[in-house]
Amino acid sequence: MVAYNFKKQFVPLIEAGLKRQTIRAPRKRHTKPGEAIQLYTGMRTRACRKLVNPDPICISVEPLLMNDELGIKLDDRWLSQNALETLAVADGFSDWESCSRFFETVHGLPFQGVLIKWEPQEDNQ
Repeated sequence: MVAYNFKKQFVPLIEAGLKRQTIRAPRKRHTKPGEAIQLYTGMRTRACRKLVNPDPICISVEPLLMNDELGIKLDDRWLSQNALETLAVADGFSDWESCSRFFETVHGLPFQGVLIKWEPQEDNQ
């Protein structure tokens, strides 16, 4: 099982079930479709807290390229402006401009990573 940490700004959207995706930089192992994933805030601190219970299930992991001039490339095609706005809002940003600014500041552009999507798991307790 793979765990992901989220900044405070995204916590309310994740807990409300409105943010069901994340864009991540490469790492040794990302989740795979069908696996449960753990979503946290404050990992490696005393304020660490799990955001969703039961753990959601990964439904897709797609390679992504983000560029300051062309936007985002998914499935070997550049997204339209409408698709960029939709993706940015689904990822917890107010619009594509704020999403692009965030990634430029945090990771630098161009950025290569993955788009991970999940669905809630039914609580069988």
